[in-house]
Amino acid sequence: MADTRYQYQQHQPHQLHPPHPPSRQIVKAATAVTAGGSLLVLSGLTLAGTVIALTVATPLLVIFSPVLVPAAVTLFLIFSGFLASGGFGVAAVTVLSWIYRYMTGRKPPGSDQLEQAKLKLTGKVREMKDKAEQ
Repeated sequence: MADTRYQYQQHQPHQLHPPHPPSRQIVKAATAVTAGGSLLVLSGLTLAGTVIALTVATPLLVIFSPVLVPAAVTLFLIFSGFLASGGFGVAAVTVLSWIYRYMTGRKPPGSDQLEQAKLKLTGKVREMKDKAEQ
């Protein structure tokens, strides 16, 4: 009995997914068509709304552009200045924190590379000093 089941399984091709009944496939297709259609209708409504809003807003933008363009440039410069200032402040605090940890004897990241560079520089200075004395 076990031999016949084993032989039957050997002769059957291995299928990753068993076949679904047709009713399940129809439900999947109907769901996909409904969702796709709904999204297509929403896309069309969004496009129509955008065109209407652009049609209404264009004359206003043309009339107020002498005021809006400089205002937009000014706001951009103000916000980018604040952003740069904050970034430079964070960088300064980070560097001061690193220097404090280095000076107090803690080993901040990169301090080993700094020590190696200092030793190389000291060696080169001594070498140049010896050449200058000769």
